[in-house]
Amino acid sequence: MNRPTQLFQRIAFIAGSAPEARGAYEQLQARYGNAEPKAADVIVALGGDGLMLQTLHKFMKSGKPIYGMHRGTVGFLMNEFSIEKLPERLAAAHITVIHPLVMRARDSAGRIHEHRAINEVSLFRQSAQAAHLRILIDGQERLAELVADGLLVATPAGSTAYNLSVQGPIIPINAPLLALTPISPFRPRRWRGALLPDKAKVTIEVQDADKRPVAAVADSDEVRSVLSVDVSMDHAVSINLLFDPGHSLDERILREQFGF
Repeated sequence: MNRPTQLFQRIAFIAGSAPEARGAYEQLQARYGNAEPKAADVIVALGGDGLMLQTLHKFMKSGKPIYGMHRGTVGFLMNEFSIEKLPERLAAAHITVIHPLVMRARDSAGRIHEHRAINEVSLFRQSAQAAHLRILIDGQERLAELVADGLLVATPAGSTAYNLSVQGPIIPINAPLLALTPISPFRPRRWRGALLPDKAKVTIEVQDADKRPVAAVADSDEVRSVLSVDVSMDHAVSINLLFDPGHSLDERILREQFGF
């Protein structure tokens, strides 16, 4: 059932820096006005997936629905662009609820850094030396030593991003799972990762960190020279993404599994 269009009278437009995005911003603002995000009923992001991720991070705790229109390079998280009948499109849109990951990383100085990720938390070697990582799930050791370029934990929303590029599994958007995927594993050579319940707490400990430094990245927030990283899904934060009928995120993820 469609929602009343009156629910989306106050629209806040957020645009990327590309000329295509700025042009769309000017057109839409002239047609529908532009509310302050705090007072808006909905936030409309104009750009590519990079801009969309920035918008989701900025407003993830606002509770406001977020609708993207593609005016950038990659548009997996975006709807098609049109200036016509935007309130009607918003009223007809389907909601996909996603939750971010929370990363708590301890660095070599003992400092704790907390960041959230929509797509994935990744650990990467910082030098020519392969990373040596110990993996614990809910406090229990599951892999004493992974020798690899790195390791990532991906959400269903992020499973088709970097996770897929390193041969990780595609996860349906509503599945209560996380992907734990190695990056160029050397030992165990045949280990291809694991699917975990989304309530699991993943702990990665860096072995021989002085010789083999490792960085941890939550989407784009990087912490250098980490000693250990805890990753879990933050179910207390719910992000409402809006998609046009027939173009929902779960439909796109399903199509990815069949090579479209």
